Amino acid sequence: MENRTNEDLEPSANLRVVIVGYGLAGAVFHAPLIESTPGMEVTAVVTANADRSAQAARTYPSAAVFDSVDEIWDEADLFDLVVIATPNRLHAPLAIRAMEEGIPVVVDKPMATSAREARDVIAMSESTGILMSCFQNRRWDGDFLTVQRLITEDVLGPVARFESRFDRYRPAPRQGSWRESGTAGEAGGLLWDLGSHLIDQALVLFGRPALVYAEMPKRRPGTAVDDDTFLALTFENGITAHLWMSVVSRLPGPRVRVMGLRGTYEKHTADPQEDQLRSGMLPAQPGWGEEAQDHWGRLSTQIDGDTVDRRIETERGAYEQYYAGVRDALIEGRPMPVEPTDALRAIEVIGAAQVSAAERQTVQVPLEDVMHFGERDA
Repeated sequence: MENRTNEDLEPSANLRVVIVGYGLAGAVFHAPLIESTPGMEVTAVVTANADRSAQAARTYPSAAVFDSVDEIWDEADLFDLVVIATPNRLHAPLAIRAMEEGIPVVVDKPMATSAREARDVIAMSESTGILMSCFQNRRWDGDFLTVQRLITEDVLGPVARFESRFDRYRPAPRQGSWRESGTAGEAGGLLWDLGSHLIDQALVLFGRPALVYAEMPKRRPGTAVDDDTFLALTFENGITAHLWMSVVSRLPGPRVRVMGLRGTYEKHTADPQEDQLRSGMLPAQPGWGEEAQDHWGRLSTQIDGDTVDRRIETERGAYEQYYAGVRDALIEGRPMPVEPTDALRAIEVIGAAQVSAAERQTVQVPLEDVMHFGERDA
């Protein structure tokens, strides 16, 4: 099959987006969400995998498909946004190169594999004036939006503890997967993967933690990475966040639980948007981001002296809002939907967790100390 090239690209009134990497992140998340965003289009895809190249050409016949990212830099003026959806080790180097070429960047989470790398990315953005953002789509999970609303409206009273988890069941490591690699620099394992989401959500709700405690065991025979990880974050105001991520949980625990001094909210099932994207559903279609009533969470609280104990409707999930925010930042000068400093703070917590697990103790993380934690294994 002959791929379309830069010479085939035509002028467009939309923001022209090139996706670098066409695995799960690029094909299932980024490309459909970009194509569904008014004012944006997938103009090119970069993948060295022949099967993925053919898939991209079938799905986006008007897009060019390249097997090397160098072809993008050769024609940088043809693109308005680069999306980095590669293995983690390439996130920071490719983001920096894109900004050197003058192209705004979206980087899949995590933004980098150490705090030092993350600061280098931010420094490049600041020195060049080129916008960049980290893709943290789970800020728009329906369950997280529901938790945000309940806290903002003081439905639960002062929050005491926030519990959040992603439980999976994969009893054997996936051979050949970089996510299962213990090689230094790959940033494989659950803390970097699902932990990036859970930590980001906790920081959005409560800010920077003061203390981090972590357990990062390797449960499965032959595994090289953490696969059953727990984090406890303690914030200055006394709120604690307990975060679990596992691939050895055949029966998942509650997706989210928030306990306040007046009430509790608990929800067991995960947001539907990932499954909807995997099935080919798009944000404009009926039912997008919505949950069946039997998946709603339970609220038990006191409101105006009355006891409330019932299921409440989950907020509609809205992953599409991320790229709508990127579009508005590029065209109208609004803030990016996820600031790069937010991604740095999450990586600092990951670094602190690695130290905590290695030293088997709680780690204090004031700003002046936390900056180096993500670099101890760099």
